[in-house]
This record gives sequence, C-alpha cells and structure tokens, in this order.
Amino acid sequence: MTSSSTGSTRSAGPPVLEVRNLSKRYGSMAALTDVTLDLRPGEVLSLVGDNGAGKSTLLKILSGTTTPSGGEVVVAGEPRVFHGPADATAAGIATVYQDLALAPDLDVTGNLFLGREIVTSSAPGRWFGWLDRREMHRRTEEALRRVRIHVPDVGRECGNLSGGQRQAVAIARAVTWCERVLLLDEPTAALGVEQQREVLTLIDHVRSMGTSVVLVSHQLPHVMQISDRIAVLRRGRLSAVLDRASATVERLVALITGLEGETGPHTDRTGAAAAATSGGRA
Repeated sequence: MTSSSTGSTRSAGPPVLEVRNLSKRYGSMAALTDVTLDLRPGEVLSLVGDNGAGKSTLLKILSGTTTPSGGEVVVAGEPRVFHGPADATAAGIATVYQDLALAPDLDVTGNLFLGREIVTSSAPGRWFGWLDRREMHRRTEEALRRVRIHVPDVGRECGNLSGGQRQAVAIARAVTWCERVLLLDEPTAALGVEQQREVLTLIDHVRSMGTSVVLVSHQLPHVMQISDRIAVLRRGRLSAVLDRASATVERLVALITGLEGETGPHTDRTGAAAAATSGGRA
C-alpha cells in the first residue's frame, strides 16, 4: 500500500520519549527483555509483533499501568517513574485503549471533560458545583475542530455514535489534555474500511500538530501507510527498527515470525545509528 501520509514533522532534536534497557518479568516469565527505543517529536512509531511479543506490556509501562522490573523510562531527557496512569498523564502521555474507555451514556462534551468538569463562575455555582455546560460545549467544539473531527452534535450520547466517531472522540480527548505523546492500542480494530481510513487520517493530522504517536497494530498495511518508523518485537525482545522506506509487509512478517532476525536485531535507523546516518534525525 502506498502511503498517503505527508504530514510528518519529525524533529532532529532530542527524543520526546525513551525506554532504556526496559525489562518486565512475571515470576519466571520474561515479558520484556532489555528493550531500548526512542520516540522523536512529531513521529508515528508503530509497534508490531505476534501475540505475546511484548507490545501490550510496553504500552502498559509507558501508560503507567504497569511498573518495569528493570530499565528506565525517560521523558524529554528526564528519567521518570510512573506509579500510576496519573503520573504518565502529568508527563504529557495519553493512552487510547482498544475499548476506548468512553462512557456511552454521556454526551461528547461529558466524555471530553470527564473528571475535568467546569463549574459556573457564580458564587452559587461554585458552592453547589453547577456545571458550565455552555462553556464546556464551546471548548469541546473547539477541540474537535482543532483535530478536524466532525461530530454533528456534541450533545449526542457517545453510545449513539459510530465506531469511527467514538474512536475519534477518544483521540480528541487524549490530545486535548496531553499533547506530548499519544499511545494508541489497535485504533482501527473492529472498524469498517471507511472508518479505518478516517482514523488513519486523524492520526496523520495529530502528527502534523507535533504530537508524537506510538501505534500498536496488527494491521501491517495500515502500519506501512502511517508510520515513520516501525519497531518489531519478538518474544519480548526488540528484533528490529525500520524506517518505513526500507520496510515491506513481507519483511515485517519475516521479522515477526523469526524468519529474519533470529541472530540479532536488524536495525536500520534507531538511536545513535540513526543520528550517525541522518545528521541526528531518526
């Protein structure tokens, strides 16, 4: 599939997010082993691998829901320890999981401001916690316009939206409150072809805004279409990091299944190697 994405804004500056020698063990089982990877500003980095490769574990560590057994997470050059999702959010990292975590009985505005509701400025409003629905609706419409999402009525319950619209609302909520890094877990799963295309276009626009994206997906054609770089995990280890230009679906399948890369990582452009070959751009 030929990419339609032209909005890459990858920076030659320092990584916005890094993991260094990251490991995670559950008893005798190693879910991740010595994974080192970086994410540049304005980049879409896809994580691919078979079931059990470690993709979900890595995403959980970055989102603060799981603590690593070893190694470190570095945000904007500063080592960070996440004790929970709130710590990751405070560091500018937002996650949209496959189940979206939207409240179906709340409208679009209610979901966007869930836990961040605005109360009216009047004294009774402050005393009784009266919500300023007009201001929340206005800001919701503004946030949706910013990421180029069209929802006919922000007062409509999310349970009545299409799958693609719900995914778009979840992404809009994430980038509204955390603009540094967006983690996406299978965002096009269970969507129709047209809805998948709309979500990929949205990811491309989020990238053009300067937000870095980590995308977990089993849909390799989508990965090839939207990614700047592709990291392949196999049995908890980093098998390869490829530039999109040097990747093919066939090669990704070979790396995922172990037909290529059994003797060690095949890394085209990552970390110091990328800096040496591209003047600092990875």
